[in-house]
Amino acid sequence: MSDAELTVEVTGPVATVVIRNPGRRNAMSAAMWRQLPVLLDGLEADPAVHALVLTGADGTFCAGADLGDLDELLDAGDASIAVAAEERLARFAKPTVAGIQGACVGGGCQLAVACDLRIAAADARFGVPPARLGLVYPAPTTRRLARLVGPSAAKHLLFTGELVDAERALRIGLVDEVLAADAVVGRVAALTATIAQRSRLTVAAAKEIVDDRADEERIAWWHGQVRASGEAREGVAAANERRPPRFGWVPPGHP
Repeated sequence: MSDAELTVEVTGPVATVVIRNPGRRNAMSAAMWRQLPVLLDGLEADPAVHALVLTGADGTFCAGADLGDLDELLDAGDASIAVAAEERLARFAKPTVAGIQGACVGGGCQLAVACDLRIAAADARFGVPPARLGLVYPAPTTRRLARLVGPSAAKHLLFTGELVDAERALRIGLVDEVLAADAVVGRVAALTATIAQRSRLTVAAAKEIVDDRADEERIAWWHGQVRASGEAREGVAAANERRPPRFGWVPPGHP
């Protein structure tokens, strides 16, 4: 039996998905790529979960796709299970934060880029290696990387396949913060705790709009939710009364 798996830990309103593949630097196997969308479906449907953390076990984020499954990935092209998992993570309706230590390469970088925010340890290393392997990086993955870091930085990563350190990753916008390795877990916990306290309506709408997934009709729907929910009135009242707000909006369809 393989010990490669994704595990889920839920602490209060924050769910943490941990990439585990001992001996392979947490490379993603075919089974793990298939497992991720299933886990995300369950966590998205859980009204108690307000935010998601993606991280790796034992000081390594993810060294990429397990190349033992190469033929399956090659045959599928952009319809691969890896791209499907990435797209599901990018569409996750709640805020996602990647907590990155050690290697974040190939499929690992693919998953990190699909998260909303990335907090990295100073020892983290990032790379996109298809040019070393003679592969064509999937089009959705390439476009997402270019939107994040810009065309020139994306081309540098893709053309060279070189590893870059955390400080360069910060300069090009690949990560949002760089901290000492022993500070990453605490910072991610504090960040997600802050996000979980904010209006879920505001956060969900902002994510859709920033990701360019909300048309004019959907944006009007969001403004209607503000009026119907009372979130803004509660937020203003809390600010005037100098108390924490008691936001109560939950996504439609949730109890």
